[in-house]
Amino acid sequence: MTFKVTSNSFKDGDYLAKDHILSSDFGFGCAGGNKSPHLKWTGAPAGTKSFAVTCYDPDAPTGSGFWHWVAIGIPASVTELALGAGSTGGKMPDGSLQTRTDFGAPGYGGPCPPEGDHPHRYFFTVHAVGGEIKATPDTSAAVVGFQLHFNTLAKAAVMGLFKR
Repeated sequence: MTFKVTSNSFKDGDYLAKDHILSSDFGFGCAGGNKSPHLKWTGAPAGTKSFAVTCYDPDAPTGSGFWHWVAIGIPASVTELALGAGSTGGKMPDGSLQTRTDFGAPGYGGPCPPEGDHPHRYFFTVHAVGGEIKATPDTSAAVVGFQLHFNTLAKAAVMGLFKR
């Protein structure tokens, strides 16, 4: 079976709903619900010890993209995250850890590309992890990504779009 991720919140390649867009609380000019989307995965390879979930925008005008969500340590028995699980007040599985995003804090931060820019791509990637990822809530996405590079057995992504 192939490792695959899907979402009840959006279909691969579709535009993300306002519910998932950054809220006005962040001060970037968007007024969405800032709820992380539902994600479900199947077909994890043998040897998977945990899962990690990331959301990355490679189109952000930063020279290095923009990390919107980083969660590690999701138990291997978990195959789904509910709508809003990574958001403030959401319920991540016991044992998991959300680390710092490019917003400067742990937890999901929704899309909010510059006004008038082309549609940005948001890759929600689930990593089947075979080793240990060492991090704290303040560990940067780059450091987590470095560790994921060497400890990921398989990964699958679903991509959403947003433009304003």
